[in-house]
Amino acid sequence: MQKKLITNVGSINVDHVYRVPYFVKPGETLQTVSYQRVLGGKGANQSIALSKAGEAVQHVGAIGDDHQWILEEMANSAVGIEAISVLPVPTGHALIQVDDNAENCILLFPGANEALELSDLTKSFDAIEPDSWVLFQNEMPNLKEMIVLAKSRGAKIAVNPAPFDLNAKDLPYEDIDLLIVNDIEAAELAEAKLGGDQGKLSDLCPLVIVTQGTKGAICYHPDGVIEVPAFRVEAVDTTGAGDTFVGYILSSIANGMDLSVAMKRASAASALAVTKAGASIAIPTAQEVELFLSQQSGSVK
Repeated sequence: MQKKLITNVGSINVDHVYRVPYFVKPGETLQTVSYQRVLGGKGANQSIALSKAGEAVQHVGAIGDDHQWILEEMANSAVGIEAISVLPVPTGHALIQVDDNAENCILLFPGANEALELSDLTKSFDAIEPDSWVLFQNEMPNLKEMIVLAKSRGAKIAVNPAPFDLNAKDLPYEDIDLLIVNDIEAAELAEAKLGGDQGKLSDLCPLVIVTQGTKGAICYHPDGVIEVPAFRVEAVDTTGAGDTFVGYILSSIANGMDLSVAMKRASAASALAVTKAGASIAIPTAQEVELFLSQQSGSVK
């Protein structure tokens, strides 16, 4: 059976990545150890993760006319680019510091990502197959309205509402089939919607997956809770770990994989991603993830 196309409506950025011994302090000038300019943005990262996980994915988004090399790079990663608009505005970009502990801090300029209008999505959404998945993050405008529009086309909705803000607390959770948040976002969401009780997260939507960094991940669903520990690896750069997890967990669920197996696969992909510098360029292939899993019996935290 042919796989259904996954549509990802998401941000596309140019990441300027600076390796530093520590995060620069106010008033300080700090010389960097290295510099990379790479493709980034939560949306682009997650589309590439989906593709490397083995899915057919169509990216819907926007870039400026200043960085059209992005289209070739995404196409080279087997991501559909036909629905990416090229606009006469600057491309979104991020300034990323990565320190000696592999932690990062990020300054984000949304650029062309904010210029994509809801009306621009109608054609792309009209082509959505019923029961196919549409993925969203929170780096694009009109997230609430986009979710409702995609749901009206019969799609299954996956949302990674990061960066988490006030608007993310007011999403139509009844229309969301899969929600992926980190532990801080989960606590904020539970406080806003459930009186602080994270155990009730599956009351919001059928599947809620909470990533916890080195502690692993938890899935809340109507039949109970599934916990998966993290794999032990030597971290180099954590920038794209969350996006890698999102792409792989959606790929696994879209293919009907058992939830426990799906979470282990996504956790393994995320672990591999942090062993390399960069975001999209560090995302492993499905074959690399399978090999890693075959070698990791007992190698979890």
